Amino acid sequence: MTLAALFFYLFSAVLLAAGFMVISARNPVHSVLYLILAFFNAAALFVLLGAEFVAMILVIVYVGAVAVLFLFVVMMLDIDIAEMREGMLQYLPVGAAIGIVLLIELILVLGGWAVSPGAGSVLASPAPTDGLSNTEALGRVLYTDYIYVFQAAGMVLLVAMIGAIVLTLHHKPHVKRQSIGKQVARDPATAVENRNVKPGQGI
Repeated sequence: MTLAALFFYLFSAVLLAAGFMVISARNPVHSVLYLILAFFNAAALFVLLGAEFVAMILVIVYVGAVAVLFLFVVMMLDIDIAEMREGMLQYLPVGAAIGIVLLIELILVLGGWAVSPGAGSVLASPAPTDGLSNTEALGRVLYTDYIYVFQAAGMVLLVAMIGAIVLTLHHKPHVKRQSIGKQVARDPATAVENRNVKPGQGI
């Protein structure tokens, strides 16, 4: 067994164990920590495959932002685990039915899987052969062939972020807020006021 195969089985075993612990851990904080461990092992597998850019994005975006955000949210929310588990059994039949449907779909997809004749050569050399790194080749493809799709995806994410902010923003009635229109419309007559302050007295 080669060293790469040994590391592949090691990272895969830890990834599967961490994924199982994510859904089986009783404490939500522990589940998020196991999720971070699963992300790191998945990134290591991508490095073994020669996709270092995907591994870097997985660590920076998912571990550095999403998983840590989940961790902070779970720690701040003070979740009552016993109360959450009280009504779980009533949703068990629906969850089991959805799981069976997904399992059937996976079996059908894997049963009709057809391997391309050139897939073996692609797996043998996933990195570009013209001297470019994996990151540079992916950047050239994204910003040349798929530039419009890439920009459209960015716009969709921007609209989704603005929509989430608008839906969750609640205005309090007695809080003073900045009005740009009123500030721009002010003139010296309304902005400056002269006061005759007498000695020893305040305004």
